[in-house]
Amino acid sequence: MTEPDPFRFRGVLPHFEANAAEVKAASAATRARCASRLDVAYGDGPDETLDLFFPDERTKELTPVHLFVHGGYWRANSKNDYSFIADQVCAQGAIAAIMDYALMPGARMGALVDQTRHAARWLGVNARAFGGDPKAISASGHSAGGHLVAWLGCRAPHEADLPGTPVRSVLAVSGIYDLAPIATSFLQPELHLTQEEIAQWSPCDATPRPDLAIRLVLGARETPPFFEQAGRFAGRLASHGVHPILASVEGEDHLTIARSLGRSGSVGATHLAEAIKASQPK
Repeated sequence: MTEPDPFRFRGVLPHFEANAAEVKAASAATRARCASRLDVAYGDGPDETLDLFFPDERTKELTPVHLFVHGGYWRANSKNDYSFIADQVCAQGAIAAIMDYALMPGARMGALVDQTRHAARWLGVNARAFGGDPKAISASGHSAGGHLVAWLGCRAPHEADLPGTPVRSVLAVSGIYDLAPIATSFLQPELHLTQEEIAQWSPCDATPRPDLAIRLVLGARETPPFFEQAGRFAGRLASHGVHPILASVEGEDHLTIARSLGRSGSVGATHLAEAIKASQPK
C-alpha cells in the first residue's frame, strides 16, 4: 500500500473542505466589520497589493504594524482568504497588513521572496502615513508563507548581503524550510521547482540577521516533515547565534493552526501577540 503524501493535506485531513469554507467566511466577516484600506499597492505588479486593517481604538501615537503572508504551497490562495488574521492583530492594538504575491509556476520562487521583502520595505517607508510605527514591524506567515517570511530576516546562500528589511520579529507557522522534499511530492508537476531554486531558497541553509527575533510554531498533529524541518531550521539559526522559540501546539494540525491565529484565547493568537510585542523597541 502506497503511503500518503505528507504534504497533500486534502488527502490526510478529512476537514480540509470544511476548514477552507470556515476561513473564507471568517475573512469575509472581518472585511465587513473592520476599518480597512483594501488593495493598496506595494509595487507595480498586478499581484503586488495588500490590505490594511486598523484597530477599533486608535491613539495619536504610532501603532505597531504586522505583515501576514498566506500559504497555499506558493501556487494557491490570496490575501482575501486570510483577512481573519487581522482580528487578533488588531486586538493587540496593531495594524494588520495582509499581502498578496504572484503565484507559481507563473512566477518563480526568487520573485516571491523579492515581493515579500518589497512589501515589508514598503511598510517601513509608508507606515507613518497610515499611523504605523516603522520601528515596530513584525511579520508572520503560514506554510509557504512561513517559508517566505523567513527570508525577511535571513540571506540565502547565493546572496552577499542580508535583505535589510524593517521587520524586527518573525512568526513562522508550519513553515517549509527545505524545498528538496517538495520536488518529490505531488506539488512538483505544478511548481516545477528547479535544483537551483532548491539550493538558493531553502531556509535550512540561510544565514540570519543577528538581532532577529523568530518563533517557529507548528501544530502537534502535523505530518513528520514539518517537525523535521522546523528542528533543522532552528538548529541552523542557533548555529549563527539566533536562538528561536520552537513550539508545537497541542490539538492543532496544519490547517487548524492557521485558523487559530485569528481566534481569541488560542495558543496561536498568543504566539502572534508575542511576535508583535517583540517588534516594539524596549
